[in-house]
Amino acid sequence: MEILLLKNGFFSLKDALKLTKSVHFPFYQSEKENYKYEFYLGIGGNLGDSKKRFEMFFKKFKDDKRFFVVQTSPLLLNKAFGYTKQPDFLNAVLRVQTSLNPNQTLKIMQHYEKIFGRKRSFKNAPRTLDLDILSFSAKTRADKRLILPHPGIYDRISVILPAGLM
Repeated sequence: MEILLLKNGFFSLKDALKLTKSVHFPFYQSEKENYKYEFYLGIGGNLGDSKKRFEMFFKKFKDDKRFFVVQTSPLLLNKAFGYTKQPDFLNAVLRVQTSLNPNQTLKIMQHYEKIFGRKRSFKNAPRTLDLDILSFSAKTRADKRLILPHPGIYDRISVILPAGLM
């Protein structure tokens, strides 16, 4: 999926199909001062009932004392990209506080993906739950495990639109 910057300075939203809400999307609460970092987490999925799965993930994640969810975006239904012969994706963005470092956070996010049935078969494959660390405080890095900021944050409608609505 490519986002086109139009001559008028706006983006083309042709792959954005629908914005919707649920119990915890959008959500907002005041920040806490006892956390060291802030990160943005992209969530996505296109297998099964993604909306229900997002709510289940939110409840479990919100109870995890290592993290504090400050805000969530509305839900965005958008076309798949990369491998396009699959169902549309539901996506959202969360603003989260933590005192864990990026590698610890990544390991925990991968564990959550596994809990919710994520199987890694091929790049851009259909999935039950995809969790991407989009940015992590002002940190930048690029290694085999984690690239910060995430390479897709500037050109994916699944990130730009939900994050922009927060």
